[in-house]
Amino acid sequence: MKPWIIVIGICLMLLVACSQTGIQPSATPTLEATPTQKPEPQIIMPDLKSLPAGAGWSGSTQSATLVDKDGIPAIEFDEPDWNLVWLDEFEFTEGTLEFDARGKSEPPQGSFIGVMFRVVDEATYDAVYFRPFNFDAPDETRKSHAVQYVSSPEWSWERLRAEKTGQYEKAIDPAPDGDMWFHAKVVIEGREISVFINEAEEPALQITELSDRTGGSVGIWCYGYGVIANLQVIPVR
Repeated sequence: MKPWIIVIGICLMLLVACSQTGIQPSATPTLEATPTQKPEPQIIMPDLKSLPAGAGWSGSTQSATLVDKDGIPAIEFDEPDWNLVWLDEFEFTEGTLEFDARGKSEPPQGSFIGVMFRVVDEATYDAVYFRPFNFDAPDETRKSHAVQYVSSPEWSWERLRAEKTGQYEKAIDPAPDGDMWFHAKVVIEGREISVFINEAEEPALQITELSDRTGGSVGIWCYGYGVIANLQVIPVR
C-alpha cells in the first residue's frame, strides 16, 4: 500500500473520532474581556466636632465654635482676625475639597471664608476663599473680587492684585446670596486648580497654583465671620 493512502486513512480516522467526541480539532478558545471597574473614591470627612477642643487640629482652634447645620456639625468663626485651622499629621497632594460655607453680606470686609491646603503652618499655605460681601455687590469691581486664590507667604492677595490683576480672583456667576449657605468644590489636579460653586458646570476660578509645594495638610481659612460644614477631602488614589 502506498504511503499517501495510509496518511489519508489516518486523517479520516482522526476526523471521525473528533466528531464523535465533540472536539473541534482546529478550534481556538475565545476569552471574554473583563470590563475594568474604577475604584470607588476615598472620601475623608474630618471630625469637626473635635475642632474646638484642638483634638487632631492645629491653629486658631480656641476661636472656633461648634454649631449646627441641618442636624450636622459645623464650625463657626466670628473673630475680627485670622482664624486658620488645619489637620494634624495629614498629607494631601491632589484631589477634591468640598464643603458648604456661609458668610455675611454686611459689613464689607467683615466676612472671608474658605479652605487651605499645602499647609505647613499658619504662615505657609495655599488657600481658596470667598468674600460673601462681594457676591452681589452693585460695584462691578467689587463683584470681580468674589473668589480668591493666595499662596502664603509669597503671593498675598495684594501682590496678586497688583502684579497679576484679574487672574487669581474672579466674580461668581450666578452670584450666591451673601447671607446664605453655598456649596464649593475645589479641584486640584497637578498644579491646576478649578473652583466650582453650587451646581455650576463651569469653574468660577481656574488657575495654575503658585506654590512649589506638592503636599501638606488641609484646613479651614477664615477672617472675621464664617461658617463651614460638610467638609470632605477626596484624594486621588
